[in-house]
Amino acid sequence: MGHKGGMCDLRVMDAWRALGRPSLSLEFFPPKDLTGFGVLGGSIERMKCVAPDFVSCTYGAGGSRQEFSFAAWELLQRMGFKPVVAHLTCVGASAGRLRETVDRIHAAGIRNIMALRGDPPRGEASFRPAADGLAHAADLVRLVKETHPDICVGVAGYPETHPESASAEEDIRHLREKVEAGADFVTTQLFYDNTAYFSFVEACRAAGIPETVPIFPGLMPVSSPVQLERSVAFSRASVPPALAEGLSRTDEAAAFGMSWLIAQMDGLVRGGAPGIHLYILNQAKTVLDPRLRQAVARWR
Repeated sequence: MGHKGGMCDLRVMDAWRALGRPSLSLEFFPPKDLTGFGVLGGSIERMKCVAPDFVSCTYGAGGSRQEFSFAAWELLQRMGFKPVVAHLTCVGASAGRLRETVDRIHAAGIRNIMALRGDPPRGEASFRPAADGLAHAADLVRLVKETHPDICVGVAGYPETHPESASAEEDIRHLREKVEAGADFVTTQLFYDNTAYFSFVEACRAAGIPETVPIFPGLMPVSSPVQLERSVAFSRASVPPALAEGLSRTDEAAAFGMSWLIAQMDGLVRGGAPGIHLYILNQAKTVLDPRLRQAVARWR
């Protein structure tokens, strides 16, 4: 079935299975104003040369933030990227409004949704669902699948546990619930020690999450101690001493950060990871770095 922008999007799982190799995916966020869209469009155009196997873009709940999210997803579609993964959260919306949003995403031709509970509002310690809203990501997965069964659904995984989880076992139990609700694939929160990822995958499989559900490792490049501090502030990601020490050498920090990222990518692919997902923060410089492009070429 088509839509006003042309043919419908590909499903991530169909595209990934057809590759026969690890995938490369990039994650963007929607700009806050029209000027930002011009800048983002230019960055995306430059990033076409790395030919990501799929792309995703985060979601702003409510009002103009939601409209900017739709505009960013449509921009990625217009620029020829397939599949496009639209993030969706439970924040500030009733179940009825969420169904309307899923309908709108489907009508736009997008066939992939990253289903997330969402973070508590700034200044609040815990998440509270909206009136008649959803409290858990598993509920959102179920809603998406009930509304449009043909949508491929991704969910988040936390190699070093969600900040609100009491234990790794509890965290993986919640992930299994999301898979049982219909999730097709998992993308992890950032981490800087590959051991955390491989241990997480092993624990997931032992807990009954089937190998048919790929767990894509999510990596965030860092080029300075300040950037590293920001990246771990919203997660429980541990910082290897060697990474902190290398980034402290100001004149070499950016080069060291890129070397660390490439070493992570190489180790993950060698270890059997199904692909690499990069949280690139809309910055073309990461994927345009010749060293990263050479690293990607080793498995593609």
